[in-house]
Amino acid sequence: MTDGLKKPDEMEAEVQRKSLILSDPLKATLVNFGKVLLTLLVALLMGALVMELSGKDSLGAYQALFRSSLGSRTALANTLLASTPLIFTSLAAAIGFRAGVFNVGSEGSLYLGGFAAAWVGFTFTELPALLVIPLAFLVAGLVGGIWCYVPGVLRARLAVDELVTTILLNYVAILFTEYLVNGPFLLPGVANAMTEEISLAARLPRLAPPSQLNASFIIAILAGLIMVFIMTRTRLGYELRATGDNPVFTRWAGISVPAVIEKVMFIGGLLGGLAGAGQVLGVHYRFVAGFSSGLAFSGMTIALLVRNSPFGAILASLLFGVLRSGSATMEIFSDVPRDLITVLEATIIFFAAMEISIKFFRRRRHER
Repeated sequence: MTDGLKKPDEMEAEVQRKSLILSDPLKATLVNFGKVLLTLLVALLMGALVMELSGKDSLGAYQALFRSSLGSRTALANTLLASTPLIFTSLAAAIGFRAGVFNVGSEGSLYLGGFAAAWVGFTFTELPALLVIPLAFLVAGLVGGIWCYVPGVLRARLAVDELVTTILLNYVAILFTEYLVNGPFLLPGVANAMTEEISLAARLPRLAPPSQLNASFIIAILAGLIMVFIMTRTRLGYELRATGDNPVFTRWAGISVPAVIEKVMFIGGLLGGLAGAGQVLGVHYRFVAGFSSGLAFSGMTIALLVRNSPFGAILASLLFGVLRSGSATMEIFSDVPRDLITVLEATIIFFAAMEISIKFFRRRRHER
């Protein structure tokens, strides 16, 4: 055994200890939520510094931001709407990261899943809502899952770097859907590339009119609770945690690492497909080229921030929803561009990456 590896009994004890920590959802939630708030506070302070150096009123900008995202019933509903796809994409990233798989292919799954849901919506127009909506989500999830399953197989069976393949496949998926809406499924007579509208039955019911908040928010919360159960109470959850901690020990324990990687990639893609379906069926009512605006990459930011906790991903997505929902109003009333939100997200990524790097070097020093 090399010096850099722990003994099997030590590694098993570590995995069991982490499993016990994760088995206490309340404790894990409080710890992760505290870290999220602290990191967000530091990012807001740095954003205020940038605004002050640029001659902008940081206090007025933040007042406009939070007033427009939390100041009324409609504003709160819009914040939940903005949080919905982030819940899906952050969960998709979290399950991959926890297993040691850097899956960044959720953006491609989101686009393909969104188009698949739109296709079901404008094709099966005679079906009632109780059939067409579940069918659209099912098809979208399967399409998204299969799309990420391919690089999962390449990683598991041929040791092909999943970071490279998923990034490249993102472009393939986005460009392919653009071809579809500019070619075979182009709606004539409109300036933007989009499909025809889905049927009325395929549209998700709204929860708080006049806001577009719809039933996909409830589906996202249910998906988050299911992911909590999977990652803390099932054999698959133990296997993916063990694989992420030490794949060598996992093999010694008789767990098939390739099978775990393939499952994790499929689930991540499935969640990405559901995110796309929710946007199409609940917001746009058709597939529009370029509708995502980097939702999957924001989800990866959230997953890194909460250290891959599904509970933390839900809570952090709500906080990011506040930032995204209020950015447009902030730009109008404070003369601060909405690009500030991108700066805040980049700052959060910086602090999350710094924490991961510090822990990595501490672990390496401890092993030596």
